[in-house]
Amino acid sequence: MSELRYTKDHEWVQVENGQGTVGITDYAQKQLGDVVYVELPEIGTSLSQGKESAVVESVKAASEIYAPVSGTVVAINADLPDNPALVNQAAQTDAWFFKIRLSDESELTGLMDGAAYAAYLAGLE
Repeated sequence: MSELRYTKDHEWVQVENGQGTVGITDYAQKQLGDVVYVELPEIGTSLSQGKESAVVESVKAASEIYAPVSGTVVAINADLPDNPALVNQAAQTDAWFFKIRLSDESELTGLMDGAAYAAYLAGLE
């Protein structure tokens, strides 16, 4: 299993064999509150690191989800549009948003590992 990498916008990516699984962190879902709507990118969409890739709406607000890495969307989590509350229940496991074929694996070096992300979160409190 590969290590998770995190963005300062609270997205995570787990990469194996050049393909990344992307979602939002537990911290992000707690900040959002009850998620009521998820809009995912279409399969085949080309995404750029740091650019909008999905939208999550909660009872509090709508939030853009940014691509942690650049690449092409190869799969989406079809369960999320019909069951957006899954994000609140399993943000870092079953509620992944999409899978992406990375176009530049070197972008991963700019993301935080688990220890760095935990330190980043501690600085927010």
